[in-house]
Amino acid sequence: MSSSDIFIGEIIGTAVLILLGGGVVAAVVLKRSKAQNAGWLAITFGWGFAVMIAVYMTGTLSGAHLNPAVTVGIAVKDGDWSNVPVYIAGQLLGAMLGAALVWIAYYGQFKAHLTDPEIIAAPPHEEGLVSEEAAPKAGPVLGVFSTGPEVRVVWQNLATEIIGTIVLVLAVLTQGLNDSGKGLGVIGALIVALTVVGIGLSLGGPTGYAINPARDLGPRIVHALLPLPNKGGSDWGYAWIPVVGPLVGGAIAAGIYNIAFA
Repeated sequence: MSSSDIFIGEIIGTAVLILLGGGVVAAVVLKRSKAQNAGWLAITFGWGFAVMIAVYMTGTLSGAHLNPAVTVGIAVKDGDWSNVPVYIAGQLLGAMLGAALVWIAYYGQFKAHLTDPEIIAAPPHEEGLVSEEAAPKAGPVLGVFSTGPEVRVVWQNLATEIIGTIVLVLAVLTQGLNDSGKGLGVIGALIVALTVVGIGLSLGGPTGYAINPARDLGPRIVHALLPLPNKGGSDWGYAWIPVVGPLVGGAIAAGIYNIAFA
């Protein structure tokens, strides 16, 4: 795979991942959406299908990492870091593009939701604070773009992202890689997609399971830039957790793989 193939493949694949994954969240939470209130099962399976479709679409082009944690995990496993910057750059740009496409696809629903008197008048969500101390509030549509904790306990939120990503990257390294070991294979794509569903069902409750730095950071940047009225803040105080946690989890998963499976 050339650097240009990797870059283009990761942009396309990650954009599709976020378009379909962010799209299912928008479908469930936004007013005037036909799928409003479809629930957590719809979101978890929507993200799983998003992973599967994006991987099948771009696996032959870039290996379909679509996630800096996966890229770091494979680099730690192999000791080859030469293409890591290209992968991550493509993933971040693709995630931003996908988030912008969600906004376009649901433009009318965003407008209806954010101008609804009930939404505007609703008190800010306290994110499950265990004290009365002030903290950044997630805006009424931030969850379409990025993740946030239900209970804001830093060490727990970080640990949850690390644990979830260890499960994901171990599944990639043990079951998901193609014959070259540089990306996801045909059967591996299905296994990893089902793993994402499983993580969402079992470990997604505390933080919304980012398990992917690009998936969270890219759309959060787009949320901050989009001209959405009454959109609320982008919660930058929390933003480091879904970046650092998955990167640490990916590296730990690769270490476990090298000790136990290699």
